[in-house]
Amino acid sequence: MGEAPVAELDAVLNGGGWEVGGSFEDAPLPAGPICLGKNVCYVVLAVLFNEEDRVLLVQEAKPECRGKWYLPAGRMEAGESIVAAMRREVKEETGLECEPLTLLALEERGPAWIRFAFLARPTGGTLKTLAEADAESLQAAWCTGDPSSLPLRAPDILPLLDLAARYRRSPQHPPTLPQELPCSRLCLRLLIACTGAAGDLWVLLGTAGPPRLPVVVCGTSPAELRRGLRLPVLRLLRGCLSPAPPPGPMGLLGLQHRAGGVEGADGVCFNVVLSIAPGSPGAEPPEPRSPAFRWWHVEEHSLRGRILQRLRAAVPVRG
Repeated sequence: MGEAPVAELDAVLNGGGWEVGGSFEDAPLPAGPICLGKNVCYVVLAVLFNEEDRVLLVQEAKPECRGKWYLPAGRMEAGESIVAAMRREVKEETGLECEPLTLLALEERGPAWIRFAFLARPTGGTLKTLAEADAESLQAAWCTGDPSSLPLRAPDILPLLDLAARYRRSPQHPPTLPQELPCSRLCLRLLIACTGAAGDLWVLLGTAGPPRLPVVVCGTSPAELRRGLRLPVLRLLRGCLSPAPPPGPMGLLGLQHRAGGVEGADGVCFNVVLSIAPGSPGAEPPEPRSPAFRWWHVEEHSLRGRILQRLRAAVPVRG
């Protein structure tokens, strides 16, 4: 069976963080430090309900969408944590204080645009009125009807409202919030699982040093900035497995970020889970091409069950 990173797996499966370190399984060039406003854009968005199950909406003040309605949202600023940015945007646009409950979804178009969608609850403040209109918003209101009947800034909030309503009725994943750990790059820690017909489960490990979950980096070249976060995953699989099976959907187990990290970097490490199928029914996983990778056969029953459960219960990643 060989040595395995059980402590790292435990932390990641629980939605926690784990130090990234300075080495990566796949580092395209250029892949320098991540800086907000230079080579990445992070956006935060919040869905809040009141005791009557009404959703909080804001009326936009921006000239291009003035008078239209949307969820409280905006760009993260340098020096902010992800949660602090969400709280600031909600306060500025609605007048309310809030507390995050969980990430609902990670929406992305590659490093050029990543949006963290939260479910949150109001904890204080006073709802913003038209008399308090400013450049942030005209007003905020608890929506009493169907939001789709309003003039919306964009319909992309409707799937998030549906996701939030379903989560409140029956959570699809454990509460998931950012962990404060520094990361200089935009990268993904990969829990890649392969399941066999007899219930066997394997996890792909990187073996350059102590065994660990592979970590891949998003490139910051103009060609890569607007390509999805799946790109480095596909690049890794094509480079290390033969043949490279198509991966299933990615699910977010957790993420780690600390404002003003090393060299002022605003990198994020996304801890994601995905599955691949064996080459043929009943077969073992495809053999790694490189000795820098190996498959670990998970024999411990409870750990195998936790991994399988998280394959079904993770924050959705939407490209």
